[in-house]
Amino acid sequence: MFYKILAKINKAILPSYTKKGLDLAKASKLQLAIIGWRYYVTKNALD
Repeated sequence: MFYKILAKINKAILPSYTKKGLDLAKASKLQLAIIGWRYYVTKNALD
């Protein structure tokens, strides 16, 4: 339940790099951290 709420907050606040077509090889450390965080929350929200 906690991760589902957190996933909705992430979707509203954090940028979606997939829609922007970000190349992971050229992503900054901050962008990679945001991608990792969104992946972690989404993975746990689906369980």
